[in-house]
Amino acid sequence: MSFDAFKDRPCPDWFAQAGFGIFIHWGIFSVPAFAPRGRAIDVLMRENYDDMNAYLPYAEWYENALRLKGSATQRHHATAYGDRPYTAFRPAFDDATRAFDANVWADLFKAAGACYVVFVTKHHDGYCLWPTAVENPWRPGWHSRRDFVGELAQAVRARGMRFGLYYSGGLDWTARSNPIANLGDMFACVPTERQYTDYASAQLRELIARYKPSVLWNDIAWPSKAQVPALFADYYAAVPDGVVNDRWFAEDGFFNHLRDAGPRAAFNATMKARIAASTGPLESPPPPHCDFRTVEYGMGTIPKDKKWEACRGLGLAFGYNREELPTDYLSPAALIALHREVTSAGGNLLINVGPMADAAIPPEQSAPLLALGKTLGATRRNIHSQGE
Repeated sequence: MSFDAFKDRPCPDWFAQAGFGIFIHWGIFSVPAFAPRGRAIDVLMRENYDDMNAYLPYAEWYENALRLKGSATQRHHATAYGDRPYTAFRPAFDDATRAFDANVWADLFKAAGACYVVFVTKHHDGYCLWPTAVENPWRPGWHSRRDFVGELAQAVRARGMRFGLYYSGGLDWTARSNPIANLGDMFACVPTERQYTDYASAQLRELIARYKPSVLWNDIAWPSKAQVPALFADYYAAVPDGVVNDRWFAEDGFFNHLRDAGPRAAFNATMKARIAASTGPLESPPPPHCDFRTVEYGMGTIPKDKKWEACRGLGLAFGYNREELPTDYLSPAALIALHREVTSAGGNLLINVGPMADAAIPPEQSAPLLALGKTLGATRRNIHSQGE
C-alpha cells in the first residue's frame, strides 16, 4: 500500500467547519510542574537554537530538561527533589488522579464552545493514560490502571463533542533517552529499532480499536515509513470520517544518519542558517498525506490550499507549569481575538489546557475559556435567529 490511496480524500466537513477544539496535556510531568518561563518556542528557536530545550517553557518536557547540564530544570530538581529519578513522581501522580472527574472537564469544554477534544494519551515520557495491553519493553507497567482515555471519551461524546487522541510516536524516552538540546538531537532520538516500531504500531492500533478517535494526532514523527500507509488505511476503515494531522514525518534513514555527530552538526548548521535568513515562520514541505496542517505557537506557515489547525497553550506551556504567572496566560479578550484571527483565515484553534496533577484546571485557564464560550454562544444564537 502507498500514500496514493489517500490522495483524493477530502477533509471531512465536521472538521473543516469545527473552528475550535480543546487540547489536554496531563501526566506525570504535572507533579513537578516546572519549566523556565518567559520565552515561547518560536523565539527560542531563533535566539538559543543550540541549547533551546534548556530554556523551553514546556513543562511536559521535564524529564528531558532534567538531563541537560546546567538547565534551570536540573537546578530546580536538585534543590527540590535531590537525586530522585523522574519515575519517582509516579506514586504522587497515581494518588492525585483519584480526584479526576471526566464530567467536570467535559462540562467546561462544552461551556467553552469546543466542537472537539484531543487528549494526550502518551507523551514523550512514554507513560500511558489508559490500561494498555501492549507492555512497555523498557519500563514494564508504565501505564495507568484507570482508563482515563475511556472515561473522557464517554463524557465528551455524551455532550455532543468529538473525541480525538494524541500519541507521541516520534519520541519515547523509555526507548531512547539521549538528551535533546535542539532539533538535530530530537530527530536523532527517534527510536527506529524494530522493537519500538512494533510497540508503537500495536499501541496506536489498540487506541483506534478501543476508542475510535475522530482525530489521530501524532507528534514529532513516525519511526518507520513503511508502516504509515497501512496505519492510515486501518484508521480510516475504523473511523471513516476521522482525520490525521501532518506530523507523520517518517524517514528512518534520516533519523539514523543524525545519530552521528558530524551529520547532526551539519543539519543544525543548516537549520540555524535558514532561521537566521527568514523574516517569519519557516515553511515546511507537505507530508505525503494529511487531512490538516499544524501550526504551533507561530511555528509553521499557514497553508493556502489545505485545512489547518493552530495549537498552543493558554500560557507558554502545554503541561501545567506552576512557574507561570497569571499575566503569562491569554486574557479572555486575547483568546477571543486569537480565535477570530485563526478561524477567519480558515483554521481551527486547538487551545490547550494543562491540568494540575489532581486534574484541577486553574482559573487562569478556565476563565478565558468560559469567556470565549459566551462569545461563541452569542454568535451561534444570532446566526440561528437570522436563519429562522
